[in-house]
Amino acid sequence: MKKNIAIIMGGYSSEVAISLKSGGVVYTHLNNDTYKAHRIHILKEKWVGLDDTGKEFPVNRHDFSVDFGQGPVTFDCVFNAIHGSPGEDGYMQAYFALLGIPQTSCSYYQAALTFNKRDLLSVLKPYGVKCARSYHLNLGDAVDVEAIVSKVGLPCFVKANKAGSSFGISKVYKPEDIKAAVKNAFQEDDEILIEAALEGREVSVGVIRYEGQVKVLPITEIIPETDFFDYEAKYQGKSKEITPARISAEMAKKVTDVAAFVYRVLKMKGYARSEFIFVGDEPYMLEMNTTPGLTEESLLPQQAQAAGISLRRLFESAVEEALSQNNYF
Repeated sequence: MKKNIAIIMGGYSSEVAISLKSGGVVYTHLNNDTYKAHRIHILKEKWVGLDDTGKEFPVNRHDFSVDFGQGPVTFDCVFNAIHGSPGEDGYMQAYFALLGIPQTSCSYYQAALTFNKRDLLSVLKPYGVKCARSYHLNLGDAVDVEAIVSKVGLPCFVKANKAGSSFGISKVYKPEDIKAAVKNAFQEDDEILIEAALEGREVSVGVIRYEGQVKVLPITEIIPETDFFDYEAKYQGKSKEITPARISAEMAKKVTDVAAFVYRVLKMKGYARSEFIFVGDEPYMLEMNTTPGLTEESLLPQQAQAAGISLRRLFESAVEEALSQNNYF
């Protein structure tokens, strides 16, 4: 009998449209010989399951079941394709942990930690992971431009601390533009991270659990046509993404070792995609994504393809890993 897999997508953040696209790709490619995939939209206004025709049926939030008209359907596993809140910040992970339903992403603590860029980098610094100089602001704090420039210099990046897909991020060259950038970032989050702009080659490194082992995927080099790897560069074709990256064997080993180390030291599960900038030949970590984009054009699927892993196998392996361990705790 086929196992029922709930593919959750949507979310409560600005990334909802991207998540719906990712979830649709998983639904299309997940192995239907072994699994019965169900699309579940988790949205602010509703939680609904969709049947094969797209008709919506409400989710029973008490046990995460859906009655599609022939009695309640419960799920053997949840495939998490929600970018941003509540799928990438720990809320859905904790919910499924309470219900005892395995799910494909990391556990709730790791999700909450990695979604908070400031806290993630603070945890990793004592392990020797290099990162940019930074300045932190909470909503309501005074914006001391002189102190910011003194700490991080110019140019700098002003970004929402807990947001993805480059929403709420600005690159600032002049002191007089900092307050406007801060205001923009506060549209996405009540915490802001201001970082020194590192100059160098940018790469993205995917790490997954695959066939019972931690596997680092081929590295992607990112060359944005815009000023930095912003929303246009990521989703509107304004960048070149080269896999494998055109970097030396020494640089590749350094960034691969750091990505694998971070994955292990944080006790990660599921997919992770970390971003780095090389300053000279040293990789500096920017952030980690635990629910990365899963469309055909997204970086992690590109990396998997370069490693000889099809989308079908990539998604199937995530479900296998979740079902094979107590992934909900």
